[in-house]
Amino acid sequence: MVQAETGVNISLIMRILALDYGRVHTGTAISDPTGTVARPLEDVSDVTTEAGLEKIAAIARREGAARVVVGMPVSLSGETGPQARETGRFLESLRRLLDIPVSSWDERFTSKLAAEKERDSSSSSHSLAACYLLENFLASRQYKSMAADEGRGEGGRR
Repeated sequence: MVQAETGVNISLIMRILALDYGRVHTGTAISDPTGTVARPLEDVSDVTTEAGLEKIAAIARREGAARVVVGMPVSLSGETGPQARETGRFLESLRRLLDIPVSSWDERFTSKLAAEKERDSSSSSHSLAACYLLENFLASRQYKSMAADEGRGEGGRR
């Protein structure tokens, strides 16, 4: 495994755009190139329209995103409902439009966390939810990378 001097796995260096999909408003957030920090961006309206989808594509280009992660609403039991099916259709539209990987990620609790935090932030609850989603996604990638390192004997120094 190749690591930068900072100890960051170089294979993980890329900016990731996260979307908290909503028919009316979709929140956006972006990671730093090392996948360490997520920050909320702006909300995009009417993303099911051609203009809305193009706005998402423009944000991805402007921010230099190498991947897009869309929050998938699933119930606590893991079941999908009408909102998840609608989000799936949005995800497929993005895959047809963008030339970078687009995937989904479990967004349970992100909207609730964002609503609680919105009072203390200048960002909207939609973009804060996208930020929480992205933080969860990034933490999972870092955990998987560390677990793989330990499996190859490249874990912490002893």
